[in-house]
Amino acid sequence: MTPSPARRRELLGVAADVFAAQGYNATTVRKIADAAGMLAGSLYYHFDSKESMLDEILSTFLDELWAGYGAVLAAGLGPRETIEALVTESFREIDRHHAAVAIYQKESRHLSVQPRFTYLADSQRKFEKAWLGTLERGVADGVFRADLDIRLTYRFVRDTVWVAASWYRPGGLHSPDEIARQYLSMVLDGIALGERTP
Repeated sequence: MTPSPARRRELLGVAADVFAAQGYNATTVRKIADAAGMLAGSLYYHFDSKESMLDEILSTFLDELWAGYGAVLAAGLGPRETIEALVTESFREIDRHHAAVAIYQKESRHLSVQPRFTYLADSQRKFEKAWLGTLERGVADGVFRADLDIRLTYRFVRDTVWVAASWYRPGGLHSPDEIARQYLSMVLDGIALGERTP
């Protein structure tokens, strides 16, 4: 009898939560099985190792992220609209793959040197190229300030968007799109009022 896709997804969700809370190295198959309410041996019926589980969690997240990013980048939007759409898509992914984002942030640096996870470094390079290219286009088109340090701006935007995974809770007070709107308002328009004239 083949394990059902729904059961696999459920177990991967449990594993993602355990990896995110305890870290990959500290997590054992037994801990995942305990969290899923099953025997460790039964988990091997669905997955051959905890590495396989982690691989599926991260690759699923990144495949969906790049499907969303790819649609944005192919849409022919202006630089500001592209940044707005990329930020919004990022917050939606944090909502959909909250635990996977937390794992990616904590683990990708040391995982990416392992043969099975080299795609993490490839994805990071692609991510950087997409964001830097959009910022550079915005400066060239006169949409963004000419005095911006592009790489510093990219790092600031990247880090302030994705760190939201540490505090955002799916199903909370604000939707991903609402958070994205607030974030974009602060980043693109600032938080201070314009100078008052006497």
